[in-house]
Amino acid sequence: MRFLYLYIFLHVCYATIDDYNAKRAQILRDEALLSLGGDTQLTDKELAVNNCLMQHKFREVDYGYNNPQAFNFSHHFFLYNNNINKSKAYQIIKDIPKGAALHIHDMGILGPDYIMRLTYMDHLYTCFGLRDIQFKFSFKRPQTLCDGRWQLLKDVRDNFNDTTTFDAHLRQYFTMRVDNPDMMYPTIKESWGTFMKYFSTVIQILTYRPVWEQYFYDVLLKFRLDNVMYIELRSILPNLYDLDGTVYSPIITAKTYNKVIKKFKREYPDFFGAKLIYAPSRKIERIQLDKYLNLARTLKADMPDLFAGFDLVGQEDLGSPLIEFIPQLLSASKELNYFFHAGETNWYGTLTDENLIDAILLGAKRLGHAYGIIKHPLLMKAVKDKGIGIEVNVISNNVLSLVHDVRNHPLSAFLAQGLPVVLSSDDPGIWEADPLSDDFYVAFVGVASRLSDLRLIKQLAFNSLKYSALNETMKAVAINQLKERWDTFIRYLLSLEVRHFTNKDSSELRTGS
Repeated sequence: MRFLYLYIFLHVCYATIDDYNAKRAQILRDEALLSLGGDTQLTDKELAVNNCLMQHKFREVDYGYNNPQAFNFSHHFFLYNNNINKSKAYQIIKDIPKGAALHIHDMGILGPDYIMRLTYMDHLYTCFGLRDIQFKFSFKRPQTLCDGRWQLLKDVRDNFNDTTTFDAHLRQYFTMRVDNPDMMYPTIKESWGTFMKYFSTVIQILTYRPVWEQYFYDVLLKFRLDNVMYIELRSILPNLYDLDGTVYSPIITAKTYNKVIKKFKREYPDFFGAKLIYAPSRKIERIQLDKYLNLARTLKADMPDLFAGFDLVGQEDLGSPLIEFIPQLLSASKELNYFFHAGETNWYGTLTDENLIDAILLGAKRLGHAYGIIKHPLLMKAVKDKGIGIEVNVISNNVLSLVHDVRNHPLSAFLAQGLPVVLSSDDPGIWEADPLSDDFYVAFVGVASRLSDLRLIKQLAFNSLKYSALNETMKAVAINQLKERWDTFIRYLLSLEVRHFTNKDSSELRTGS
């Protein structure tokens, strides 16, 4: 009887089953065209590469669908990131030209192994306190107060019976990685607490002036090796210092960036460049904001090629909301471009959530995270109509306790509605991720539709330059360079037989920058 009712329903509503299927297929086609990259046309060569990529993606997704307990992306990033490089889809994504990284913080990019190598440098003092550890490069014993006593780290390490054990313990201060993340980071309080403690720990290592210059050079190199051609870096512009105790102003920190960028571009002409977003703490009073804005104006006047704009950073729920600074920010908006962190929260209807409204009304060029914008249909329409880029950092949102299963990340809805998304990585070194490839992989396989293909990745790569702070002339040059790199990448992959994707190690797929 049920089948008879179904037959009568279909007969009444649709002339034939074929008519029903045609309407269903039309809905799927229309939705696909609305999605990010959905209207991108692939060449025959790109389609061949896409077929290979999608075979590997389907294999991963379909296995997870049939074995949900084993689907990596339903778990914390720390529980599967060591296995990412085994993925055939990842091995292809690793070598795809990704354009730009537009949301990264300077002191969180290179991982704990890099920081550990710095601890072997001469003149580094340390103080092991009851609850924390401090560092300082100096010719003589620092006078800064600490819970314990200042000692040369070299002496401490030499006096320890087991150097391997000592270094393993020390390394824990330079990473958030743990074996049991669900236990160690049950809520945002614990994850953000550890996150912020990382910065207070490494700042005196990284801000030693010679280290700062080399560190930033190595940051650029790391991104270049991950097939990123341009970056926009957020920095609080900390004061650098020397062994004799000389402390330098934030202007010198910015000039150091400028010097290193120019040097790097001379040595690697294929790297397009970098810009700075001055991003001090949002946990401030109005009088402090005036000082920050004045420094931003000075940076723009002195280094217009370096300076991109202004932001306020830190845990939004604990910082001052933008609404408290509207007169100052509105006035400065005539001079400065804004790239505000906004809506990096699970709360709805709070002042943190409403930072999204103020960021858009203040004319922000891009929104950092915008995690909560999915709850604001008018704001989603605004970012699409105005072309305001949404800087999405999927792994960061997982590690910092906004989302556990990334299939539930609002990025899936952003992509479905064709919002102006750019993927970035926030602070990849702190969670021991790639500069950008891991985020592309997690977003593509773990968040996007099963059917999203190479068109999505291509659109994301080009979006990163389209929504960058480059002027229109430089933007056009950068996009043309990305087109050349993309075409070279496609030709190279097609020069390999399909067996190279299925049987060979990822090292055979390296295309370089």
